[in-house]
Amino acid sequence: MTCTPAMNTPEQSQLGRASAYADHYDASLLFPIARAGKRAEIGIAGAAPFFGADLWTAFELSWLNARGKPQVALAHITVPCETPNIVESKSFKLYLNSFNNTRFADAAEVQARIRADISEAVWRGAEHPATVGVKLIGPDLFDREPVHELDGLSLDRLDVECTRYQPAPDLLTAAFGEAPVSEVLTSNLLKSNCLVTGQPDWGSVQISYSGPQINQEGLLQYLVSFRSHNEFHEQCVERIFMDVWTRCKPIKLTVYARYTRRGGLDINPLRTSHPQQLPANTRTARQ
Repeated sequence: MTCTPAMNTPEQSQLGRASAYADHYDASLLFPIARAGKRAEIGIAGAAPFFGADLWTAFELSWLNARGKPQVALAHITVPCETPNIVESKSFKLYLNSFNNTRFADAAEVQARIRADISEAVWRGAEHPATVGVKLIGPDLFDREPVHELDGLSLDRLDVECTRYQPAPDLLTAAFGEAPVSEVLTSNLLKSNCLVTGQPDWGSVQISYSGPQINQEGLLQYLVSFRSHNEFHEQCVERIFMDVWTRCKPIKLTVYARYTRRGGLDINPLRTSHPQQLPANTRTARQ
């Protein structure tokens, strides 16, 4: 059996601290944080009741080729939600910066290094570690990167009064005595704050479900209630999933959020009650 090491806490990370700029490859800069603590807060003990992944986009990836000429690319990283850890985003940025003045044979070597390093960090402590997905997109393909808003009926059309700015799951209600429905609802009004620094995180969210019809006004007020809440992106999406799942009791549920980038990175978690193909990592206009 694998021995589980002592895990990092958010307060031990480089967030909110002055950080030395490392421009030569250093995988030790990655800072994994266990998912278990925050999941316990929302009633998850052991295996999570959802599937999904965290879709990362790195917009500021550069390295040197064998002759010392700088190269650039975008990177899409897919981290399964079954991993025991997330990687704190500032440490991920510092890690990517360490590629800047390091020579690699080609993009394939860079891709392989990122896959190996991120996989080790997010699966650290697991009995059966696996790998993450990494895709590099070179400059010749930049103009094929689409911009598209989340599909669905916008909750933001509703003229509701909002007075609560900490997560208020009691705002969620559903029509349990009526025929079930299938809906896809969206909002651009999701905002939370970084768990450590308190800096704002802006996002859009898509909620797809089948089951008792969710009261849309209450759902919008609930999403707005995250406005002063301090939590990482992945944790906010899991909290939304669990609150809707337990309060509204849908038959199927998917929660997908796309957050605007910070430090050249965006994080886009998806959690779903049933196995399904992950969406394409397509950015919205605000990203």
